[in-house]
Amino acid sequence: MSKQMTTMQLLTGLKAAGERTRLRLLALLAAGELNVKDLTRILGQSQPRISRHLKLLTQAGLIERFREGSWVFFRMAASGAPARLARAIVNSLDVLDPDLERDHARAEGVMRERAEAAQAYFKDHAGEWDIIRALHVAEDEVEQAMLEALGPGPFDFLVDLGTGTGRILELFGPRAKRAVGVDINRDMLAYARTKLAAANLGHCQVRHGDLYSLNLADGTADAVVLHQVLHFLDDPASALREAGRILKPGGHLLLADFAPHELEFLREAHAHRRLGLEPGQVADWIAASGLKLAAQRNMTPGKGAGEGKLTVSLWLAVKAGAGAARGPGQEAGKLEAVR
Repeated sequence: MSKQMTTMQLLTGLKAAGERTRLRLLALLAAGELNVKDLTRILGQSQPRISRHLKLLTQAGLIERFREGSWVFFRMAASGAPARLARAIVNSLDVLDPDLERDHARAEGVMRERAEAAQAYFKDHAGEWDIIRALHVAEDEVEQAMLEALGPGPFDFLVDLGTGTGRILELFGPRAKRAVGVDINRDMLAYARTKLAAANLGHCQVRHGDLYSLNLADGTADAVVLHQVLHFLDDPASALREAGRILKPGGHLLLADFAPHELEFLREAHAHRRLGLEPGQVADWIAASGLKLAAQRNMTPGKGAGEGKLTVSLWLAVKAGAGAARGPGQEAGKLEAVR
């Protein structure tokens, strides 16, 4: 695909950006995702007026829109010739322009309110996460094993299903050119957005979505991760089929979840649908998703961990076809190869 813009694209893009309010909108959306309500507050203009400007910018390909429940978010376009034009326009703006300075200050206030609300939610639920983390091998060890398993990339497009707090996006973001996290919990998404913004991971986004029916095209991701997600699902097989669908040939799926256990209170108090995952069943789900299980590893707490501790299992699967998502000669870390 040509990186050059057609004359019509260029004229359309310049015409769309050629108005002061729309320039201000471009500058704001270059810094992060905002919804119409946010933008009306920041710019002090009516919702119909803001919506009209956003529609023109979207039609020109300078910005992108996506729906999250009843809300619609906008951000600067991520790829393509119009996106490069949008970035060039923003880069040429005077950062000391009074209107732009005021807009960014107000945007920071909106983001601060959002962050405080998300922090309050997470604080209310943090005890639940601490209880689970205390039951298994240290989280940093699990994360290191996941990094080793998936390899250094770089990944053109990485997808984190059931992203929760966005931690996996933080972990793999530096190895991805673009990454998206999907979750059905809007409070978690708000918290994840705050974390990603603080980590300066502007190329990582989060989206509200259903793991059983992803709004992502076939064969577009070269890496998909599900971290501590499957044990919450009624139908893990369907979620894995969706993961397989969006993987491109040679793409890798990385799963991290609990091995079978008998801690019944996790089902009663923490909404775990399954008390761990049986390895043979996971292998069957992977095969039914059109993937081949390449490697597997169990991470068991040390001898001094006491009773009632959980084993974390990692699975690495690959979609048949040419073009591996990782570089040549890379191995799956310390995972044991499956033959």
